[in-house]
Amino acid sequence: MSTVLFRKVYLFKFTSTIMKRFLTSDEPSTSKKAKTEDFLEEIQNNRLKTAESIVEFKFNKKRIKILNKYDEVPESNSEGGICYWMARDQRVQDNWAMLFTQKLALKNKLPMHVVFCLTDKFMDATLRHYKFMLDGLEEVSLDLKKLSINFHLLIGEHKKEIPKFVKDFKIGALVCDFSPLRIHREWVEKIKKELPSKVPFIQVDAHNIVPIWIASDKQEYAARTIRNKINSKLGDYLTEFPPVIKHPYKPEDSLRPEPIDWEELLESLKIDRSVEPVDWIKPGYKNSIEMLESFIMKRLKHFGDKRNDPTLSVLSNLSPYFHYGQIAVQRSIIEVKKYKSSASASVDAFCEEAIVRRELSDNFCFYNPNYDNLKGITDWAMKTLNDHRKDKRDYVYTRKEFEEAKTHDDLWNSAQIQMTKEGKMHGFLRMYWAKKILEWTASPEEGLETAIYLNDRFNLDGRDPNGFVGCMWSIGGIHDQGWGERKIFGKIRFMNYDGCKRKFDIKKFIARYGGVVHHKKK
Repeated sequence: MSTVLFRKVYLFKFTSTIMKRFLTSDEPSTSKKAKTEDFLEEIQNNRLKTAESIVEFKFNKKRIKILNKYDEVPESNSEGGICYWMARDQRVQDNWAMLFTQKLALKNKLPMHVVFCLTDKFMDATLRHYKFMLDGLEEVSLDLKKLSINFHLLIGEHKKEIPKFVKDFKIGALVCDFSPLRIHREWVEKIKKELPSKVPFIQVDAHNIVPIWIASDKQEYAARTIRNKINSKLGDYLTEFPPVIKHPYKPEDSLRPEPIDWEELLESLKIDRSVEPVDWIKPGYKNSIEMLESFIMKRLKHFGDKRNDPTLSVLSNLSPYFHYGQIAVQRSIIEVKKYKSSASASVDAFCEEAIVRRELSDNFCFYNPNYDNLKGITDWAMKTLNDHRKDKRDYVYTRKEFEEAKTHDDLWNSAQIQMTKEGKMHGFLRMYWAKKILEWTASPEEGLETAIYLNDRFNLDGRDPNGFVGCMWSIGGIHDQGWGERKIFGKIRFMNYDGCKRKFDIKKFIARYGGVVHHKKK
């Protein structure tokens, strides 16, 4: 084995081992499993205390939007059942779209189906992302089977496969979840045009606590302009969930789903396999609950004042689960808020990030069609970047050099290594990382494209409104204000190496991930 190859293999194993130790204690796995099972049981009991099923629960109709002109399940040609097209929210319980689908199915005494449509190519997703998602969906399929709800995996284009399923299975109504991203909205519009006549098409925002169309009717300028709009509505929307129950109406045998070989499915996909799965975080609803429980018990008390220190393990590590919808943000908030009296500052900080900042990101992507390019930034930000467009760059790197962590900055390189090896960069360093890309590329456009590409390629929570807004904040000043003028940055907020030194022990972080200084001619 060559020295270079040996170093790469060793580094991967080293960082993987470090991450496991960093996030877990020496607590026996059997004890951890028992605690998680108790937590799962407690959550389910709380659902049952709320209502026996969605039928007895007062569902807030403001969570839904009727996407076409039909609002009643037709009397004929609907005997196949009610269908939920699952996309962004890949879980069974604590899912308002799933619950609304069951509500319709129970009301009309019809079977219930859940479909997921899989494509080979999705926004630079790699083996790392597909493996995490499919393992989670396998758990979804098993959980649905226990509830006598049919899970169908469709392969191909959404605009063809979803309408075809609705027609072939004589579906009486189609429910979908919500995403503000361009690709999902295009799917929705194309499916709407192809659905059989008189089939209602209903969207439920199962991702945000306050539905996107209720929180605000415009693009918000900053967290301060949306904070009260969201917080003032939490009383109506931050409620306990009723349970999804065993469904009493079963479909005809001919409408039952085909069995799925999940390993064979993953092998068959024509995807980029060069970015490998990670093993420090396990996918699926049960694992997300275990992560939530460990955050509450071990890390929450330090979250308020230590969350910006990348050398400490105090983050929730829930963002991959939030991204795939394997756990509801609302469930996390419900459970975390129970510790308000003992960890007030930490609970407030977590709610600010998980509710206000996260829903602000959805707001930006929903109301701004240019959420991933510089046409979407404010006039002052565009002017200042243009004013400094021709400023001399001391360093200019290619995308490949960035990807391989070959810059002159050992802290930046260590952050890049963390992302490529573990699939999750620390939140504080994501800001520094993106701002340095602006500083070290030939243009702001190239900088933004590079940051989004690397974020989406390596982070498990990439291809997400939070990621787009994070890059746009760092490089384009979105949700920020003008600061003192500097070379290249203009009035965009500046971050540097010495500033990070004052925040945390950068030598400790660099030692953990092994970023080294690479020399390049200026």
